[in-house]
Amino acid sequence: MTVNFYKYQGTGNDFVMIDNRTEILNRSHTDIINHLCDRRFGIGADGLILLQNKEGYDFEMVYFNADGNESTMCGNGGRCTVAFAKFLGIIGTYAHFLAIDGDHDAMVEKEDWVELKMGNVHDISKDDNCYVLNTGSPHYVKFVEDMAAVDVYAEGKAIRYNDTYKAEGINVNFVKVNKKNIEVATYERGVENETLSCGTGVTAAAIAAYLKGLSVEEIPITTKGGNLSVRLEQNGSGFKNIWLCGAAKQVFKGQIEIEV
Repeated sequence: MTVNFYKYQGTGNDFVMIDNRTEILNRSHTDIINHLCDRRFGIGADGLILLQNKEGYDFEMVYFNADGNESTMCGNGGRCTVAFAKFLGIIGTYAHFLAIDGDHDAMVEKEDWVELKMGNVHDISKDDNCYVLNTGSPHYVKFVEDMAAVDVYAEGKAIRYNDTYKAEGINVNFVKVNKKNIEVATYERGVENETLSCGTGVTAAAIAAYLKGLSVEEIPITTKGGNLSVRLEQNGSGFKNIWLCGAAKQVFKGQIEIEV
């Protein structure tokens, strides 16, 4: 079968996008999805996203990690899916869609720039001096003084696979707080490597930085793939009105043969 695909990236976090409104693929196609994400034998991506119909919504986003398994929410993937939906003519300026963690709203007010409303965050805990929280996906946030000195792959993998987290897995974020912004580097489960950016990760990092004292309504964030920002509002011990903002761009499109 010949399948049309599109490649999108959000601050270097890249995704294979498939218009699945005619149900080309489904959640059982783990091997196919893993192959499509392979950077040597497939298209190559951090993950694959199916955009499909859902009654009561503009669309549904179904996200898979590069290993082919359906995963929890992906913030940059969500922003790219919104940009894809606009490209397909499904939405205009605003979107209301369903993802694995529930409803999301989004805005596309200028070309290639998407603002995505994330879910509220209620439960925030500490593991020694590090924060653990779920922003649609589970995250571990560790503050560092020198980002250049961090081996993101080795240190992130050690935390992701330690006795506390190895069963369910966790994404690990290293964060340096500056006077006017934060720097974030992330080891992602499912990809099992460092990625250039992680949307739910920078959201978790922004919340942790806010709790650490960077108490501004919009936090600028620098990743190795580019710049993002997170707007948020503290709500008691949690946070609401959380918006992940940044570029989401189509890189290329093509066709590929698959056996379904």
